Amino acid sequence: MINRVLIRTKVVQNLYSYMLTKPDRTLSNALNDLESSLVKTYELYHYLLRLPVELTHIQEMRLDEARNKYMPSEEDLNPNMKFVNNRLVAALASNELLSRYAEEHTVTWNDDPIFQRLMLDKILKSDLYNDYMANEEDSMGNDCLLWQQLMKQVILPDENMADAIEQRSLFWTEDDMDLIFQFVSKTFRRLADGNEDAIMPMYKDEEDSQFGRELFTATVSLMPENNTLIDELVQSSRWDKNRIVLMDRIIMCAALAEVRTFDKIPTAVSLNEYIELAKNFSTAASGKFVNGILNNAVKQLQKDGIIFKH
Repeated sequence: MINRVLIRTKVVQNLYSYMLTKPDRTLSNALNDLESSLVKTYELYHYLLRLPVELTHIQEMRLDEARNKYMPSEEDLNPNMKFVNNRLVAALASNELLSRYAEEHTVTWNDDPIFQRLMLDKILKSDLYNDYMANEEDSMGNDCLLWQQLMKQVILPDENMADAIEQRSLFWTEDDMDLIFQFVSKTFRRLADGNEDAIMPMYKDEEDSQFGRELFTATVSLMPENNTLIDELVQSSRWDKNRIVLMDRIIMCAALAEVRTFDKIPTAVSLNEYIELAKNFSTAASGKFVNGILNNAVKQLQKDGIIFKH
């Protein structure tokens, strides 16, 4: 689940923190923090997958309480059970991998009943919910679509969700939510298709599991000479090197470290990924600036015989 796009993002974020806290923070500390942030990212994936199950259970209990109250109405006695019988939620609830992870890592929202109540009430008042309940189509595909849309349009943008996430981990950011939602949505679709491997492992393979630590270490190790190259190119382009924001410099150093260290990754792939990171994490002009400097840096490294790939 944690692919290289996400790993690069976490490496850049942790490099920024590391550079701001040197020399009080050692490289070993920074690497441990990087690993912790990746582990917590995978945990966030499980928290988001767990949320539909727990909210549905609360709604089921509400309906049961209404059915058993002193003077139940006709609607109380015969409620529309479509929401609580959602097939996607049933698949999530019965998945052994999800249940085991939740138990071993205490992944639950039940310790925050106020958040659960607020979120469920918002769902029940949404047009998405009302349209779903009124729709005569009754299928796994429709059940899956409901929760994809609820996640994207109701749950993730909600300020209560942002507060709940912030209280659970300092490692989780708003940018993480957008990235993890893509994997959650993909998992929903795989469950809807009956895919036995719907739940994604933390890493695709051993190579990916080591990529973050290797990239972080290489970036720090090569930073002095990569910074020198960047400064030379900036001066030749008549920019003031002292005006380069720290995030731009970190992104460029990470990109050049990746180009120089990971022979299997095409240069164009690396550059494109870091240019996108510059657009997302730095200033409005960073994408164009980083693009220009990195392309010239790669040409110089090729000319000097330091890299040979394209």
